Formats: sequence, C-alpha cells, structure tokens
Amino acid sequence: MTFSLFGDKFTRHAGITRLMEDLNDGLRTPGAIMLGGGNPAQIPAMNDYFQQLLADMLQSGKVTDALCNYDGPQGKSELLAALAAMLRETSGWDIEPQNIALTNGSQSAFFYLFNLFAGRRADGTTRKVLFPLAPEYIGYADAGLEEELFVSARPNIELLPDGQFKYHVDFEHLHIGEETGMICVSRPTNPTGNVITDDELMKLDALANQHDIPLVIDNAYGVPFPGIIFTEARPLWNPNIILCMSLSKLGLPGSRCGIIVANEKVISAISNMNGIISLAPGGIGPAMACEMIKRNDLLRLSETVIKPFYQQRVQETIATIRRYLSPERCLIHKPEGAIFLWLWFKDLPITTELLYQRLKKRGVLMVPGDYFFPGLDKPWPHTHQCMRMNYVPEPEKIEAGVKILAEEVELAWREAGQ
Repeated sequence: MTFSLFGDKFTRHAGITRLMEDLNDGLRTPGAIMLGGGNPAQIPAMNDYFQQLLADMLQSGKVTDALCNYDGPQGKSELLAALAAMLRETSGWDIEPQNIALTNGSQSAFFYLFNLFAGRRADGTTRKVLFPLAPEYIGYADAGLEEELFVSARPNIELLPDGQFKYHVDFEHLHIGEETGMICVSRPTNPTGNVITDDELMKLDALANQHDIPLVIDNAYGVPFPGIIFTEARPLWNPNIILCMSLSKLGLPGSRCGIIVANEKVISAISNMNGIISLAPGGIGPAMACEMIKRNDLLRLSETVIKPFYQQRVQETIATIRRYLSPERCLIHKPEGAIFLWLWFKDLPITTELLYQRLKKRGVLMVPGDYFFPGLDKPWPHTHQCMRMNYVPEPEKIEAGVKILAEEVELAWREAGQ
C-alpha cells in the first residue's frame, strides 16, 4: 500500500505532532512536569463560569440545539451577527456578519489560508508565505500542501535590562517580491510572548497593500479577547487584513473554534472550503461564545479574570527562573503576552534539542527552539540556543521544572569544561 504525495507529506513526523504527543504522554505520566505544551490554564473562576453557563444552556435547550443541528459552512449565524456588532462597537471597524467565518480551530484556519494564498498558481508560478519576524508558531511549519512554502526573516535583537531581550522586524533586510503570496505575523507571538509594535504592524500593513497581498494577523492571545497581552497594542483591521482569533485561550481549547475576520471574498472562499472539508464548523463553542457576548461577559472576563491571572503567573515564573538561572546563563524574551516564556541560553555548549532530550528523561517537557524558525534561508546558531516554556502550570511544578533545567544547563557547561 502506497500513499500519494499528499499522504507522504502529511504522514511525516512534524514538530506540532511531536508537541501534541508529548502533551498527551505527559498528561498520562505521573509526576511529569508539563512546561512544553500550549494548553491554557485551568483558571478556577473561568471553569466555574463555564460550568454555570453550560448548566444554564442545558436547561434552556441551547446545548441540545447546538449539538443536534448543523450550522452553515460559514459558522453559526447568530454568533457571526453578535461578534460583528461587538467589533463594530468596541473597535470601530466596518464589520458585518459576511466579514466573519468560523473554522474547526485556528490550526484549520491557517491550513486554509496558507494554501489559499501560497503554493502553485494556475500560471505555473509559486507563491510563499512570509514570516517577517521569526521565531513563529510551531504549528505553521507543516501546514503547506507544497514543499518549502514558508520564508522567514531573522529579527533584530534588542538587549534589555534585567537579562531580557526583544525581537524586532528587520525592515532593512525584509524582502517582499513576486514570489510572496502573503505576510503572516502572530501578535502576541507564540513562542516568544513578543508583541510587534503598532509602528511595525502599520509598516507591514503598508507593505502588504503596496504588493497587493494580504497581511494575516494571528490574534489567538490578543485583544479584544482573550486579552492575554501586557503592553499597549492597538488592534488593527481593514479589508486587506485577515485577522484570526480563537476560543481556545479563553479556556475552551476543546471547543475547536477558530474565527476569521476578512473581506467578503476571503470569507466566501473559507466557507466553501469548510463545506468541502468538514461540512460545517462545530456548534457548541460558538453557542457558548454567543451567549457570553449576549451577557456582556466575553470582554469583561478577558479583562478582569484571564489577563490578571496570566500577568501574575508570568511575573512569578520569571522570579523563579532568576532564583536558579542568572542572566549570564539564560536570557528571557520580554513577556508582552501569550502563555509562554522564550529562553535564550546564549553560547550553550550543547543544542537545545539535546537539552530537551535530557530534560525529558528527567520528566520535564519543554520545546526546543529550532522548530520555530520555518523557512530561514541559512543556518543560524541562535535557533539551537532557545527553548519555549509554558508558564501555566502550578508554581510548585514550575519551580521543580526550573530547578531541573538549571541543573542540566550547569551540567552542560561543566562537561564543556567551563
């Protein structure tokens, strides 16, 4: 039995598959310290809210309605209308229901978008997805039907006080040409917690318009919801921007609900792809989100519960890291949002892939950095000096994991005779 080219490509081991396998194995392994996966926190106040919300919806029959009926391929029309009205009111955007489509999770949304705008064209040319600021989300790297679909640009690195640093777009060396099919950036960025500045975003928007290509913004952690963002950042949308959001980081990853805000032509294309590939998006997540908007709870909880939880947790985690790892051993990307810390072990005598293997043997799961640089034009040692760390687990687990991390880093330096 042999597979097609599609089968060969999508049965190869991928970084995102490895991450999800580690997540699944760790959840079933007693004592494992899960500092690698992207599962959002189980925030008690949010879990209580979801319990009560579902109980109310079950009582009123709305859960049964959501589970027992197909929505249209664009997604639940009631949510599309409520979300459009909310975005008009809060952001001043000229948004109507026909500017929004739902997907079965953001991963599906990006698979659609990458292959809609990049890859082989009818005229025989090939377009690529440009990431103007690597590192970028691990789940993008294998989502192209074509090989070598992605191009990444190295960042400028700004060193900051207290052993922190920040990536910036290197506009001087950013190349956009005929082969560029779209520009894609996440804000805040998974894995680094970076938030590109308003000025950087406006420049990227101008470049996208100039080259008649879309600017795709992955807003899974951003504003207006779930609001896991700790710096000033103005949300941006216009008909040339494709804005992607999600219910996952509200605390509902199992709902598998992605949200695309775009011009009507793009939304029509996404709806058609939904119909062909999955008939329709799932209904229970959208039904919950619609109810949250009606109750004026979606933005309120993002601002008063979700954001403060993560902001406190990230500050505690940085303090823990600094008890065990000095800035000479480990630099930390300035945490401006998302649910991860990005650690730079500058000049570490072993690769972070080997460090990952050593940590895994000791029951600590993190993610080596080289998976987050798809499409770099040439090797860069920095990619093998970084790791992504989830700061969501309980503080005592984080401390236990960081202690083991520090021991392995020191062991690597001792082995190198330094």
